[in-house]
This record gives sequence, C-alpha cells and structure tokens, in this order.
Amino acid sequence: MTQSLRVVFAGTPEFAAAALAAIHAAGFAVPLVLTQPDRPAGRGMKLTASPVKRFAVEHGLPVAQPTSLRRAGKYPQEAADAIDLLRATPHDVMVVAAYGLILPQEVLDIPPKGAINIHASLLPRWRGAAPIHRAIEAGDVETGITLMQMDVGLDTGAMIRENCTSISSDDTTVTLHDRLAQMGAEMIVAALRDLERDGSLPSTPQPEDGTTYAEKIAKNEAALDWTRSADELARQVRAFDPFPGAFGTLDGVAIKIWSAQPISGAGEAGTIAEVSPEGIVVNCGGGGALKLTQLQKPGGKRLPVREFLAGASIVKGQRFQ
Repeated sequence: MTQSLRVVFAGTPEFAAAALAAIHAAGFAVPLVLTQPDRPAGRGMKLTASPVKRFAVEHGLPVAQPTSLRRAGKYPQEAADAIDLLRATPHDVMVVAAYGLILPQEVLDIPPKGAINIHASLLPRWRGAAPIHRAIEAGDVETGITLMQMDVGLDTGAMIRENCTSISSDDTTVTLHDRLAQMGAEMIVAALRDLERDGSLPSTPQPEDGTTYAEKIAKNEAALDWTRSADELARQVRAFDPFPGAFGTLDGVAIKIWSAQPISGAGEAGTIAEVSPEGIVVNCGGGGALKLTQLQKPGGKRLPVREFLAGASIVKGQRFQ
C-alpha cells in the first residue's frame, strides 16, 4: 500500500536500520536518507557503510553522508551542501533514530511537520547516547521507546507516545537492543499513519523530574572492579555485551567475561574461590561472588567455561587484579 506522506530518514546503526526498513515496507516514500560517513571497521579497518546506508543502497534510496550539519562547525561547506539538499528534497516529515549528528534548529525547521525522534528509553530517564546500556547497568526493571518531537536540546523534546518492555535478569544490550529496535520500528510506522490521517500528532512536554543522562560508553569502563557487589558486576557484564565487553585481568592477561551470575560467597574481593566446568567463582565486595560462565582470551573466541578451561590454567586462589 502506498502512502502519500514523504519521509526523510536520518540514522546510522542497526537500531535505525530496523525503523527505516519498516517505514519503507509500509509504503512511505523516502526521498532522502541521511547517515554518518563510512567508518573503518573490522580487523582490516576497511571503510564500512553503516547499516542504514546498506539498506538504502540495496533499496535504491538516495543517500547523503555529511560529516556535520552545523554551519558553525569544522565542516561548514559540507553542512551547507547537506542543508541545501534537504531544502531541495520535497518531504513532509523527518524521522531520526540514533543518527549521531547534532541537528541544529535550522535543520529541524525544514520538514513541514517537524522531526520525530525514536529514542530507546522512557524519557526523561536516560537522555543521551547509550540509553540501553545504562538502563541494564543501573538495574532498571523496565525501559522502552519514546517517540519525541525533536527540539535543539539533547532528547528534551515533547513526547508523542511511549511503549515499555521489562528488562529481565538475563537481558544483555544485544537482546534488549533487538527488542527495542523492533518496537521502535512498529511504533514509528503507526505514528506516521496517524500523522498522514490526522495531519498532526499530539504531544506532551517531558517532565523535568526523573531526568538522567546516558553517557556514551567508554572503553575504560569495561574493567571489572571486584570490590563492587556481585549484582553490580553481573549487570555490567550484561550491559557491556557486545561493546566494549567487560573484562578482568589475571596474571597480566585481560580476560573478557561475557556471562556471569551473582551467587553467595565470602572472601577477599577478586580471589578465585572455585574452578569447575560449571563456572569460575570469583569473590566480590559486599560478601557475594560472581560465577563466570562464558569467557574469552585475547585473540580467542567466546567460549563456555568448560571449553575455556580446556585451554587455560586457572586455579583456586588466583586473584584478579
């Protein structure tokens, strides 16, 4: 079914590609896709297109990849060219999902029906870059998707609608991301259909109460601090899967820990209390322990603990730094 609403789409990673695919499949015309420039990736650091660009190219959608949309920034000419292109592209609304570039007011003013952002949290909790990781890390019991009318603030715009999902004790950033990406895709298609039918979407201002910021994940956060509680460390392991991957250092070797469960225990933090094919038990702060069940050596693969131990000599009493 073809829709009359024309949608400019701006996004970069898999999360955004799911929304673009749903908008395209629902029959909305997408006259322009904005995505970040190709980046070096993988072992060979070859220039790699974003998931959004790959989808757009495969489906014959026009793509632009400006480095910036701010005339006052480091790339004023690129920004000016991209803004001219936006102005010259007839469209009704812009949809933005994990784009990664700041949209100045000048850009937000171009789409006649404004810009709608698909954000992976229940705003105003976890505004910012890494809402999925931070929700797991903080021990939130639920999160969701908020569709928001964009303004120049960082995820401060009025909320159009939201939907929740509970965070289970075995959710990782991977599993939660995939669930939220699907939810966001379904919600934006429903909202665009309503926008086409009604001409506008009602929205409510965000409350200032309960605002938190989801800072971008830094690699230096990945090291596990064994003096923290086992519950906190287990959440960190789940939050940092797939990136950057939590790790502990044993005899100078950084071992990635991909799966771990908090259990009861007692002893000096960081000391290995038990080694078995079922798990490596490490004492933590606060009187608990962490049972490590999936690990990875530098240059190796993720392995269940039984297979990992076949190629590693780890013994009770050793201590993680």
